[in-house]
Amino acid sequence: MLNWNSIIHYATKGNLIPPKRVEKSNEEWQKVLSMEQFKVTRLKGTERPHSSEMCSLFEPGKYACVCCKTPLFDATTKFESGTGWPSFTQPIEENAVAYHKDVSFGMIRVEALCNSCDSHLGHVFEDGPPPSGLRYCINAVALEKI
Repeated sequence: MLNWNSIIHYATKGNLIPPKRVEKSNEEWQKVLSMEQFKVTRLKGTERPHSSEMCSLFEPGKYACVCCKTPLFDATTKFESGTGWPSFTQPIEENAVAYHKDVSFGMIRVEALCNSCDSHLGHVFEDGPPPSGLRYCINAVALEKI
């Protein structure tokens, strides 16, 4: 099980080998994504909080990267964080998500990306519930339910 120390290690020392690699140009991504999906996943944007009903859906299933369809999270790790974005405590596989130090907007955070296609997903924080203590705060438009 991942914890905050492992997240910091990956963000500073390098990530695990991804399950696969998917690489496309921005032009190719724009052909398969909506404008909002492209802005969030490829340009590191953020959707408005509470803009998706995905936050309040807790049915069984898995969530994949909207760009490359790599499975990222299982619904069993989803929880209500009150932040306005879907939140999870663990990725589906340790190598599904990549971590990068993010110092934008005068903050120090850990960015969560799809490890297969480098899609911006959101951020991970150390204020989640036990046992991991992690909160993956993920843009709903970066995910698709599978």
